[in-house]
Amino acid sequence: MASYNPYQQNPYQQAPPSQSQYGQNGPPSQYAGTPQPGYGPPGTPQQDQGYFPPQGQPGMNSDGGMGGLTGQMGGMGLGGDAAAPYRPNKKKNRHAYHNLEQPSGPQQAFGAPAAGQFGHTNADTAQQYGSDHPYAGQQVTQAMNQFPAPASAPFSPGLQAPNQGFRQPSQPTPAAGGPGVSQGKVDPEQIPSIPRLRDSAAQYYLDHVYPTMEQHLPPPAAVPFVAHDQGNSSSKFARLTLNNIPSTQEALTTTALPLGIVLQPLAPLQEGEQTVPVLDFGDVGPPRCRRCRTYINPFMTFRSGGNKFVCNMCTFPNDVPPEYFAPTDPTGVRVDRAQRSELTTGTVEFMVPKEYWAKEPVGLHWLFLIDVGQEAINRGFLQAFCEGVLSALYGDHQHTEEADSEQTNGDSPEIPRRIPLGSKVGFVAFDRAMYFFNCNAKLDQAQMLVMPDLEEPFVPLGSEGLFVDPYESKSVITGLLQRLPSLFSRNKAPEPALLPALKATQEALALTGGKIICSLSALPTWGPGRLFLRDKNDLHGIETERKLFQTEHAEWRTMASKMVASGIGVDFFLAAASGGYMDIATIGHISAVSGGETYFYPVFTAPRDVQRLTKEIERTVTRETGYQALMKVRCSNGLQVSSYHGNFLQHNFGADLELGSVDADKALGVMFSYDGKLDSKLDAHFQCALLYTTASGERRVRCTNTVASVSESMSEVMRFLDQDAIVSMIAKEAATRMTERTLKDIRNALTEKTIDILAGHRRTGSGSHPPGQLVLPENLKEFGMYILGLLKSRAFKAGHEPSDRRTHTMRFLKSASPLELSLFLYPRIVGLHTLPDNSCFPDPETGHLIVPPCLRASFGCIEDGGAYLVDDGQICLLWLHEHVNPNLLEDLFGPGNTNLADLDHNLSSLPVLETHLNAQARNLIAYWSSVRGSKALTLQLARQGLDGAEYEFARLLVEDRNNEAQSYVDWLVHLHRGIQLELSGQRKKEEGEGMGVGAGLEGAMAGLSNLIGR
Repeated sequence: MASYNPYQQNPYQQAPPSQSQYGQNGPPSQYAGTPQPGYGPPGTPQQDQGYFPPQGQPGMNSDGGMGGLTGQMGGMGLGGDAAAPYRPNKKKNRHAYHNLEQPSGPQQAFGAPAAGQFGHTNADTAQQYGSDHPYAGQQVTQAMNQFPAPASAPFSPGLQAPNQGFRQPSQPTPAAGGPGVSQGKVDPEQIPSIPRLRDSAAQYYLDHVYPTMEQHLPPPAAVPFVAHDQGNSSSKFARLTLNNIPSTQEALTTTALPLGIVLQPLAPLQEGEQTVPVLDFGDVGPPRCRRCRTYINPFMTFRSGGNKFVCNMCTFPNDVPPEYFAPTDPTGVRVDRAQRSELTTGTVEFMVPKEYWAKEPVGLHWLFLIDVGQEAINRGFLQAFCEGVLSALYGDHQHTEEADSEQTNGDSPEIPRRIPLGSKVGFVAFDRAMYFFNCNAKLDQAQMLVMPDLEEPFVPLGSEGLFVDPYESKSVITGLLQRLPSLFSRNKAPEPALLPALKATQEALALTGGKIICSLSALPTWGPGRLFLRDKNDLHGIETERKLFQTEHAEWRTMASKMVASGIGVDFFLAAASGGYMDIATIGHISAVSGGETYFYPVFTAPRDVQRLTKEIERTVTRETGYQALMKVRCSNGLQVSSYHGNFLQHNFGADLELGSVDADKALGVMFSYDGKLDSKLDAHFQCALLYTTASGERRVRCTNTVASVSESMSEVMRFLDQDAIVSMIAKEAATRMTERTLKDIRNALTEKTIDILAGHRRTGSGSHPPGQLVLPENLKEFGMYILGLLKSRAFKAGHEPSDRRTHTMRFLKSASPLELSLFLYPRIVGLHTLPDNSCFPDPETGHLIVPPCLRASFGCIEDGGAYLVDDGQICLLWLHEHVNPNLLEDLFGPGNTNLADLDHNLSSLPVLETHLNAQARNLIAYWSSVRGSKALTLQLARQGLDGAEYEFARLLVEDRNNEAQSYVDWLVHLHRGIQLELSGQRKKEEGEGMGVGAGLEGAMAGLSNLIGR
């Protein structure tokens, strides 16, 4: 076994610089010691001390900063995959995707990099990694030869030794060449680290493009990258759990891995990526297979001189339409292939003829349904929501009513459109009645019509009055939203009637379809469909608790189905009154079924949450959105769709998925099963077809094509696992089961599934490692930590949790993209007090932002006197230690802010100052906000000993023992014990509780005595 060398060169990471005064790697920071002379804005007193009180070198405490069984793990061996036996290349290269005959690369135990493994990143892969590297020696097929060769070697997490990552501030560094595990403790550097994986991959993809055909494994989901579409869709649109699929169901069963695909059809692209081609084949529509109806794609082949094309799904030979004919060259490739985007690009859009229309496509109609009840007014939610709508429609080009009245019309050239041309907006308010507003551009101000009938409501306005172009009617809309809070300021109606308002708005959009944006600040206890308090804290922890996670109201279920049938999606913005009950299970059912989203503010505070609400409304309106959507997923012969997991409506299994609306942030999972045996000589293909109407009013089909190899070798299968896709599929399936099984059963099932997967790898692909070692798959090293984060989420955690929070998290998991889910399960943490001087500023040579390495989510990495940014993709906390230096507070918040208790607890963003630290923090926040999902990034203070958000900070430290669950180290011990019992045939499924720290403790101790030390 190679010795541990923390400073061995890694080509994907920066060379470890000198150790700073407080344990942070990187150039010495002026914020970790005495600031440089002359630092600070004019008039700021000169700082004469560092940000820390005098203290010794921080390090792990006696138990390594971990709880439970850490002290018993001194002999625990953490091993990587063993080298697979070499198989000579006897077959011809018949795969469009991979060359399967390469032997598996050498793999090693954690913390023991192979000698000479690392080389220069721009070196040739065959020379740099040897011929057995998984990306080396790939041959370009006919389907790929029109594309340029990759500019650089692909990135593979499996090619890094985990201990070569960025060193964390409070983790002691072993001496070079010394043992990685000290007596009686586990060095955290020796166990898999999610921050290290993300940081190294992000550093690599700053200078490298991800080629979708030539690279087997996609980048980690939480890493920004530029993809080069070579016929296989980018992983931003589709991620397969297995990029190398077993040929039989029996082989897949031995691995316990899910075979599925995570789809995000309208995923946003990064700057520098090619836009999705839009193709128009006229009235005949795009070519399709006559048997299985698969759309034309890069993996279909042509024969008979170009007169026939063979479907890659069902192998049926189809006649080429005369208008689509082109001859083929001697190799069988169409001569116009390079000019045909549908034959060279994995993700394309087809304009479709009228036979694909359900109704005449028009621009997207937005209807804002605004709660004007007493609670909304008293809490400032109505004012904040109106400001958010104005910001979403007009951005920084808002004007006062007087200034707008001086303009002849609102469609002035200096106001850029934030929604496409042809889209329209309408406004309806409600409390115990409904108020429809006519915002026609010819009016001086909006006209209000009252609808008091709640039993049979109707729309008292024609479509021309209710729905208007927001830029032609800018002055009327601006005046309405500015006056709305004062107009209802004396409203004494505390109970809103939501369902009748939804019925009326559904009728208003029935002919066109569209999107409803609804605000609500109190439980709707008035009128038809009134709701009542169901969560009385008497069902928690028992079998009937799952009734709280679904609606039992027939009228709300009927309304959800009507919304989908009309092509309408609904987004809710819910502000709970003082953390009160909102029955999200019932209200959010409409948004979940219709393809919308529910934004939940458990304790809405107007001064603090206005900015967040504004940004999230803006995101909802401006992101790519479609409506009247149908989705169909097709796969190769030998496979079949077994289940869908997400937020949609499906009337019966096998039918198309129906979505009232679909947007850029939504994802869903599809599981496959075998209906025969796959041919290992052929690839497996998958196509997702999304038929929808764009916001500009065009009916299109977006096709996402994905390909994977088929293999009979399990070692080959284990080499090409997508960790993020596997975690996403497991999370979505577990969330789906919340309405069917108890939370305890789901937690047990997640634990059992984790053990099954790791034991399946140990049984099939781990080589000759000693039985006492915990051997993890090379591409699933962080899998255990992700599952632990899932068990600690509000959806599944043990103990008491309000049903609204559980239900909201459950539906989020079902629709979350892999990016959002990855951040949610393991947050990003950066210490501001130890930032190097050049961090969070552009690199002078490349122009890329120098992003600081993230810390492990453990209190053992938190230093006294520190300031930390913590972001889980849903909220962003700024945690400040009680002994934080006053000079740091001044640099972050401005002169005079030297006392922690005097800071504004409703702060939601940092002030713009000329200090170095303030600029660093704002740059980092801006960068994080660009690598995120649908939730806005605003700050929330968590001052130690002062703010309630400190409990949220502690909850986000997922590697520690919290959330009624184990620490990361204890969790690995539990998994290792389960794997050993499984391999020895002594495991009983009912014993796999997994969440009780004390359960089976004596057995775990006994099992550890057999573990082999390093």
